[in-house]
Amino acid sequence: METPTTATATVVEKVVAEAEELPKAIVRRVVKDKLSQLSQNGADIQVLKDSLSAFSESARIFIHYLSATANDICKESKRQTINAEDVFKALEEIEFPEFIAPLRASLEEFKQKNAKRKSDSSKAKEAKKSKTEEEPVTENGESLENGESHENGDEDGNTVADEE
Repeated sequence: METPTTATATVVEKVVAEAEELPKAIVRRVVKDKLSQLSQNGADIQVLKDSLSAFSESARIFIHYLSATANDICKESKRQTINAEDVFKALEEIEFPEFIAPLRASLEEFKQKNAKRKSDSSKAKEAKKSKTEEEPVTENGESLENGESHENGDEDGNTVADEE
């Protein structure tokens, strides 16, 4: 019979295991994309649920192993933050050197896309800032288009009829 402590430990282990699971939809997409690339006739390949679970668990274990190895390399260098070079060295150490070149290329592509995104974002902010500086502003902080004023309106811009 399970004691309350054992039952609690089992629940905690299950929650931790679920939190570490990779998203099933992403695993399915990655597996099916790769299998369709390898298929000679381009046929849609069916993947059973238990095989997706096996792929997911294998990937999770690989990530744990790679991250633990990269962490050891990082600690040997007397640092607390794992960097990309630590991951590359870990791949070499766990005997997956064929992954290093494609990973470096992918990382460089990611950095370039991210730099472009940041650059575009900065340009948009600068354009917005310079536009804001050029527009006249009312007392309540509203910008006026084409220098129009609210002569026949209240401070919220609502039209007010002239009293006779």
